[in-house]
Amino acid sequence: INNAGTVFKLTPSNGGWTESILHTFTGIDDGQNPTDGVILDHAGNVYGTTYVGGNGGNGLGTVYELSPSGSGWTFTVLHNFDGYADGSFPAGGLIFDPSGNLLGTTTSGPGSEGGGVVYMLTPGNGSWTESLLYDFTCCEGPYASLNRDATGALYGTTFNAPSAGAVFKLTPGNGGWTETNLYVFRDGTDGGHPFGN
Repeated sequence: INNAGTVFKLTPSNGGWTESILHTFTGIDDGQNPTDGVILDHAGNVYGTTYVGGNGGNGLGTVYELSPSGSGWTFTVLHNFDGYADGSFPAGGLIFDPSGNLLGTTTSGPGSEGGGVVYMLTPGNGSWTESLLYDFTCCEGPYASLNRDATGALYGTTFNAPSAGAVFKLTPGNGGWTETNLYVFRDGTDGGHPFGN
């Protein structure tokens, strides 16, 4: 309706597929432009991000949940990004850790560096609390979802800095996270500016 995006479901039917719309974004409180895919939990709830919107349409992206409810779906914004303290413009999707926390990235913010963040949303008492796991320096811009290995380390890509982007690893320890660039794209002959995870 508002060209703000949808969440849809495709169901196999008589040799073809039937589409049903789970949610149509308004571009206001619920966000707009879901740029990555969704994930599901064991109860069938759907989780995703919108690149902009939320907070009355003035927001810088959202994390949302869609829960099955009768014959429809209930939409809930779990987090509104404000850009000042917690990042902005989450282009990538989400992953779960073994404790049921949601992990994701934003392409920019917070603070003066504005290079994006890796964040975690922790459920509790009917709401979700955000914490920043890592704050990138200027212009790095992770656009994609993360991957997690069995040790708890996180892997992802940055779009710009250093040079033409990188593949990075975040290792937990001593109450924080340490970033290691596994590969830095140099000059275009080896690729560059990765959007994917």
